[in-house]
Amino acid sequence: MLKVNNIDVFYGNIHALKDVSLEVNEGEIVTLIGANGAGKSTLLKTLSGLLKPKNGDILYLTQSIAGKQAQSIVKSGISHVPEGRRVFANMSVEENLELGAYLRNDRDGIKKDIEYIYELFPRLDERKKQLSGTLSGGEQQMLAMGRALMAKPKLLLMDEPSMGLAPLVVKKIFEIIKTVNEQGTTVLLVEQNANMALSIANRAYVLETGKIVLSGTAKELQESEQVKAAYLGGL
Repeated sequence: MLKVNNIDVFYGNIHALKDVSLEVNEGEIVTLIGANGAGKSTLLKTLSGLLKPKNGDILYLTQSIAGKQAQSIVKSGISHVPEGRRVFANMSVEENLELGAYLRNDRDGIKKDIEYIYELFPRLDERKKQLSGTLSGGEQQMLAMGRALMAKPKLLLMDEPSMGLAPLVVKKIFEIIKTVNEQGTTVLLVEQNANMALSIANRAYVLETGKIVLSGTAKELQESEQVKAAYLGGL
């Protein structure tokens, strides 16, 4: 579904991604693990059109999307749940969800999908008229996911969904990622909580200082001494 071929990405003079290649097959959950500053968020921003690669190519469903406008990438079926949630604080929960469907004009379908989001996240249903800025961190994460799903993506990019959340909330968020995947959405997950990420992923890549240094099935990486020492607390 997604094939990243030898991309280089720069922030000014900083070489943030160096010759990165990876692929995501339809129906998979693929996770990208690595320390802070390794380039994980940069990669997702490049895939969703917020940054442009200097070299290399990105193929989505065999079409090149490298350097395309973010809006046309969303239209093609890729949604991005950004790090730090980024909900529209002065708008209600329901207005945020409606904004997620801004490229759609099937009013009945949008209504149906909002109901689906409320089934997935009953907490949002209870707070549909509440301003998003007043929600807890976990509720904002649910809303950010719901808003991204309103675009009906084929591929969901998720950036650090567990960041700053209580363990019970993290467990719930990861259960929902699995459910969304089982219902047909492919997921590329960037996550510092390597244990949680590898527990739900099919395959994984390890990014260090802008380079992919390891890849394999999630099970292979869970059993790798290198990964255990660096990312799994030496378990």
